[in-house]
Amino acid sequence: MDEHVRRTACNRDCPDACSMLVTVRDGRGVLLRGDPEDPVTRGFLCERTSRFLARQYDPARLSVPLLRRGAERPGARGAARFEQPLQPIGWDEALSLAAERLAAVRSQSGPAAILHYRSGGSLGLLKPMADHLFERFGPVTIKHGDICSGAGEAAQTLDFGVPESNDLFDAVNSRLIVLWGKNVHTSSVHALPVLREAKARGCTLAGLDPVRTRAAELCELFLRPRPGADFWLAMGLARWLFDHGLTDAAAPSWCDHFDDFHALVHGRSFEEWVAVADVPPRDAARLAELYGTLRPAAIHVGWGLGRRRNGCQTTRALDALGAITGNVGVAGGGVSYTTRRRAAFDLSFIRGEAAAPRTFAEPLLGPSILAARDPAIRAVWVTAGNPVAMLPESETVRAAFAHSEFNVVVDTHPTDTTDVADLVLPTLTLLEDSDVLGSYGNHWLHVSEPALAPPLAAGAAAGNGRAPEPDPHAPGPRHELHILQGLAARLGLSAELAGSIDDWKRRVMRRLEEAGVTLEVLRRGAVRNPFAPHVLFEGRRFLTPSGRANLLTSEAAPPPHVDADYPLTLMATSTPRAQSSQWSVPQLPGPPELTVHPETAAGMVEGQVALLRSRVGALRVTLHLDPSMRRDVAWMPKGGQVRDGRCANVLVAAAESDVGGGAAYYDECVRLEPA
Repeated sequence: MDEHVRRTACNRDCPDACSMLVTVRDGRGVLLRGDPEDPVTRGFLCERTSRFLARQYDPARLSVPLLRRGAERPGARGAARFEQPLQPIGWDEALSLAAERLAAVRSQSGPAAILHYRSGGSLGLLKPMADHLFERFGPVTIKHGDICSGAGEAAQTLDFGVPESNDLFDAVNSRLIVLWGKNVHTSSVHALPVLREAKARGCTLAGLDPVRTRAAELCELFLRPRPGADFWLAMGLARWLFDHGLTDAAAPSWCDHFDDFHALVHGRSFEEWVAVADVPPRDAARLAELYGTLRPAAIHVGWGLGRRRNGCQTTRALDALGAITGNVGVAGGGVSYTTRRRAAFDLSFIRGEAAAPRTFAEPLLGPSILAARDPAIRAVWVTAGNPVAMLPESETVRAAFAHSEFNVVVDTHPTDTTDVADLVLPTLTLLEDSDVLGSYGNHWLHVSEPALAPPLAAGAAAGNGRAPEPDPHAPGPRHELHILQGLAARLGLSAELAGSIDDWKRRVMRRLEEAGVTLEVLRRGAVRNPFAPHVLFEGRRFLTPSGRANLLTSEAAPPPHVDADYPLTLMATSTPRAQSSQWSVPQLPGPPELTVHPETAAGMVEGQVALLRSRVGALRVTLHLDPSMRRDVAWMPKGGQVRDGRCANVLVAAAESDVGGGAAYYDECVRLEPA
C-alpha cells in the first residue's frame, strides 16, 4: 500500500483559504483535514470542504470535453438546441472549434459581441489569466461590479480609500466586537477560535441579524432588525452616541463632512430611527452604550449586509460609527468587511474595465445580454462560475444564454450553466489544481499544488510522493492555464500566454519575491502578506484623496416594502453544506426547506409542501415552522440548482445595489400559497 500526506490549499469562494492535508492511498484521496501548522486553519476544515471527497469522486464529474451536436454549425439560436445531448469529443476538436467560432464572431460583429464572464468559483490568482487572454483577443465585453461584495467594497473605498481590515488576530485586543450580519459559524468558521479567545480575555460580543443564527450563542446581546433596515439602526446608534457625548471630540479632525453627517443624524430622534428598524429602543440603546463605552470596539460586517439596494449606504453608516467614535485606526478597533486577497500579487498586466469596449453589471447580466445591441452578444465564455443558478432572475439568465449563438463553459461538474452550454471543457478540482492564493478573511498567502491526479491522468503519483504536475496534453480535465494556452495557440496569441504554471505563479508573485516571499517559501507553508499592516489606518491616516475619513451625507434607499400581497422578505443565505452551488453532501429529495414563523404559515403545517411566489417567479418549498423567526422573513438556503427545483434565484429580480454593482438578493418580497 502506497500512502502519502500531501499539502495544498482550498481555493473555494470562502474567506478562510485553508491549508489542507490530503491523505492519499494508492493514488486515491481518503481523508481531508486542516493543517495544524497554519495559524488560521488550526487543524480543522469547514463542513463543506471536509466532505469534498464526495464531490471529487462524484460519478457525474466531467472528465472529457463535451459538445452539443449541431453547435459546430454557426447561427443557431434559441433554447431548442439544448435538447440535444452533450457528446464527448477530443481536446483538439474542442479547442479548434472554440477558436473558429470566436474568431468568426469577432470578424463579423467585433469583439464586443463576445462576453467573457468570470466569477469566484475558484479564487486562485491564475484564474485571471482568462481575463488576460480575452483582453488580448478583443478586448471583449466583461462584467463590472460584484454580486457578493461590490456594495461593501465600494462603501469602504469611498469612506476610507480602500476596503481592508485589521489583522484577524487583532480581535483579541477588542473590548467589544459587534457581529453585524456576520454568520461566523457558516461563513467564517476560522474566525471562531479568535472570537472565543477574545471573549475569554473579557471582550463582550454583540450580534445583529434578521435571523437568529448560531452567532447568538456567543453574544451577550443579539438584535434582529427588520430586513434591509440596518442603516436606520446604525443611524439611531449614532444619534444616541451624539446625545450622550460618546463620540470622540477629535473626530472632526480626521473626518470630512462631519457637520453634514451630524445634521443627517439629527434629522430624526433616536426613537424614530430605530422604529424603522423595528428594534426595541431599550435594546438599541444598550448596543449604543456598549459601543460607546467599551473601547476599543470593532464591527465585523457580514457580506450579506451589502446585498441590498441600500447595501453601500448601509455599510457606510457602519463605517461612520467607527469613525466618529475613534474606533478606527487603533488596535482592537476597525470596521472589518474584507481583506484584499489580490493586494500582495501583481496583476497589473490585466487592465480590466479600462480596456473593455463595454461592461454589464453582474446582477443585471441576463437582462443586459438580452438587451444588447450594436452588437448583440453572440458568444459567451464562462470561467469559474455558474451564473444561471447564482445570478438574480435565473430564468432570464437562462434565456440570455439561449439567445447567444455559442456558449463555452469551463467547469468540473454539470451545472445549470453547462445545461445551456454548446461546449463544455473539464478543468481541475481544488485537490488537483496548482495556483497561488490570497484570502478575503485574513492576510495569509498560500500555494495550492496537486494532491490528486485528475481523471484519465497518466500516473497517480510522482516519485517524490506528490501528484504529477498538470499535463497540458491530458485527455481528461486540464488546468485552466493549459486550456487557455491551447485556445491562444489557435488564435495566434501563443506568445501572450507562454510559460509554465510555475512561471506564471512567479510572474504574479513579483512584488512578494522582492519582499522575500518566494514560491519556494510559500511551498513550505502559509505566509502572512508582508504588505498588510496589523492595524489599518494607524494614526487615523486614511487612503482617501484628503487623507481623512469620508462620512456619508444622505439617507439610504428604504427597506423592502412588504404589503398584503407580498408580506415576507426572502432571505436565501449560506449553508454549511454547500459553497454557493457546489454541494459537498447529497441533498434530500423533494423541495427545499423554507423556514417561517408559525403565524406566517397561514394555517399550513410543519412539513407541508407550499408554493413560494414573488413578482418574478414561483418555487415549491417544504415548510419548517420556527417560533424564533421574525414574522416578516422567509428563510431558506442559497445555492440550489434550477435543474433540481431548489434555486431561490428564480424568485429574485435582477436589481443592483446603490453603488458598487452588488446584487439586491435580500430585497425580494414573497408570499406563501398552498401548493
